[in-house]
Amino acid sequence: NGHTHLFQTLFRGLADDKSLLDWLRDCIWPAAGEIDAEAARAAATLGLIENLRSGSSTVIDHQYVHADPDIDDAICQVAADLGIRFELARGWADRNYHPPLTESADTVLERVEPLRQTWHGSCDGRITIGLAPLIPWGCSDEAMVATSAAARSWGGHIHTHCAETEIEVEMNLEERGLRHVAWLDSLGVLGPDVQLAHSVWLDETEIQLIAERGASVVHCPVSNMYLASGIAPIRALLDHGVNVALATDGAGSNNRQDMFETCKTTALLQKVGRHDAMALQPEEVLAMACRGGAQLLTRAEDLGAVQPSWRADLVVVDLASPFVTPVHRLPSALVYCATPRDVVHVLVDGRFIIRDRKLTTANEEAALADATAAAKKVLGRAGMPTR
Repeated sequence: NGHTHLFQTLFRGLADDKSLLDWLRDCIWPAAGEIDAEAARAAATLGLIENLRSGSSTVIDHQYVHADPDIDDAICQVAADLGIRFELARGWADRNYHPPLTESADTVLERVEPLRQTWHGSCDGRITIGLAPLIPWGCSDEAMVATSAAARSWGGHIHTHCAETEIEVEMNLEERGLRHVAWLDSLGVLGPDVQLAHSVWLDETEIQLIAERGASVVHCPVSNMYLASGIAPIRALLDHGVNVALATDGAGSNNRQDMFETCKTTALLQKVGRHDAMALQPEEVLAMACRGGAQLLTRAEDLGAVQPSWRADLVVVDLASPFVTPVHRLPSALVYCATPRDVVHVLVDGRFIIRDRKLTTANEEAALADATAAAKKVLGRAGMPTR
């Protein structure tokens, strides 16, 4: 799962039927500022359990809520304890954003250093830290350059929302005279270590530029439908040789962390968007979900496929379930039929995290109760009654 926001696990279904900017203003901003380390821990635990149950052995969390300075460490500790492969993309915005969620570049760099020292490469390389400028309109040129250089100094990735909605691209054109991808390139940021979440509103020149620089796109089809953001040009990106990975986005704009749903939606949305039933094949979707995710992490040499001496990150799916049987074509069965109910085992680094459909590394009932209690506390502090 190449792009999510685990804190939003507490906000599932809270802000349906809104466009992106209204969704941020009316729900995410008021509630996110009230999250503390305890709530973040509860959200991350449940969110990562949901990811594991949907067959995700690896998650990238674009984590931009820092009202409590202990939040990032709490989330990384959850990932370490659960045994999942995990990258915390440490988010930031230094302008034009909700004040409690805004930080200067100096503050970001000061706060990320102990996080990097503690967690980057920990758990035998299972946990890594990157930097994640939030959105172009929330980031100054100077901060973008400084934080990107910092991430590269320790081999971290640069993860950002890019061209998610048409209005955001228009905002950048009006202010800077450049579309999102061209702006990143003008700053020297665009490169093979860059992860571009969404990338819906790209023109032909931008697609070519992404391909030339070797950056990756992270496709979030369910979220793009939920917020009515648009249909990403996945067929065109693949045809230009761009690496594409798949993701759910946060539970606040999905509302699930279900990568089977993401896979099916990826294929179907390209077909309907292009009026072409052959627009995307299930084999290509599986490649994006597995090999695309490995390349996103610059781990294509030991993740994303079953090979001798590679990391044993494996998902075992029941093909004899009522949801899948009979199987005539395996890629089709996995993309169009399988559900989280069919996940039997999940292994990370050869260790069973889910075995015989049972989570082995945490108390799932306690996680459900903790997340429910945390959501009530956070929303109560924000003055946002649940429905």
